Amino acid sequence: MKKLILLAIISQTFLFQAASAQGTASSAPVSERHEFVIANFKTESGAVLPEAHIVYGTYGQLNAARDNAVLLPSHYMAPYRGYEWLIGPGKALDPTKLFLVCTELFGNGRSSSPSNTPEPFHGPRFPVMMIRDNVEAVHRLLTEELHVTHLRALIGFSMGAQQAFQWAVSYPTFADRIVATSGTAKTYPHGVVRLEGQISAITADAAFQNGDYAAPPAKGLSAFGMVWAGWLYSQEWWRRELWKTTAPNVTLEQEIEHFRSNFIPGADANNLILQMRTWEHHDVGTTPGFNGDVEKALRSIKVPFLYMPSETDLYFPVGDARYEAPFIPTVTLAPIPSLWGHTAGAASNPVDAKFLNDMIGKFLAGTK
Repeated sequence: MKKLILLAIISQTFLFQAASAQGTASSAPVSERHEFVIANFKTESGAVLPEAHIVYGTYGQLNAARDNAVLLPSHYMAPYRGYEWLIGPGKALDPTKLFLVCTELFGNGRSSSPSNTPEPFHGPRFPVMMIRDNVEAVHRLLTEELHVTHLRALIGFSMGAQQAFQWAVSYPTFADRIVATSGTAKTYPHGVVRLEGQISAITADAAFQNGDYAAPPAKGLSAFGMVWAGWLYSQEWWRRELWKTTAPNVTLEQEIEHFRSNFIPGADANNLILQMRTWEHHDVGTTPGFNGDVEKALRSIKVPFLYMPSETDLYFPVGDARYEAPFIPTVTLAPIPSLWGHTAGAASNPVDAKFLNDMIGKFLAGTK
């Protein structure tokens, strides 16, 4: 089980965190899987998908007043169950009182993606999806299928945090409160460089064939995992060999091999690239009406906003959060004091899980 927890952290799905916290996988929160289909969905790039599919999960029940909904948009390549570290008895989100909606990003292999969309949009021909495309699709899901016109809260980690920022700018009063962990309002140039390095690792494999591969580009995917390994955790996490807190007998060589051979098991190369393109194009300043001005966009945020960067995140450095926070009139900046790098924002260890649940719980209750 400890090895499974480690692999889950590495793949950023964090599915086993809830199982670890609650004792067994069978005690994980009860959820239901759903799928919403939008006909002729026009993307920001101008491409029109004949059918845009959004996979999502729900926990709890929508009340009669339809005012107990909380949205949790997914992070990179994650399934909807990636927020169970926040859900359950003694945690920030109680599904006996709240209706939790957990959506999956375009490109994750279950929602509409390069791997599961027919021509003319199959594989490398799938259009680049913006964070705003994801937000617009989920807005339609909430209002058209679930008939939810207002949220109690919106909470997002990583690319989910990117969506949280976009919701705050595009729909400034749709949620009462918004939380963003390990994510920023814009992907700044160094983040683009990192993502381009990871894309290059995949595309350099001759088997990639410009995205029309007959078999997975195994060498490229292995290189992609190794490039990612250098960014996921902090340098001190590696120096202290903190992977041993969950897998004490794993050597450095074995830890490296996990990244090289099993980083995101079964992931499709075009899907990985599509979501990285979504990630690197993120910029709330390019929302219509803001003329590329991220500071102006941040000043437009109206609802209480809990901003929780990880102090050791190499994807979304805490310095970027400290730059952005002063422009948000309603912000509470609460860095996560962790050595676990980017993963701290999704409770990858018990100390961070407690800090996140305590802070988010108090914030949602209006006491923080």
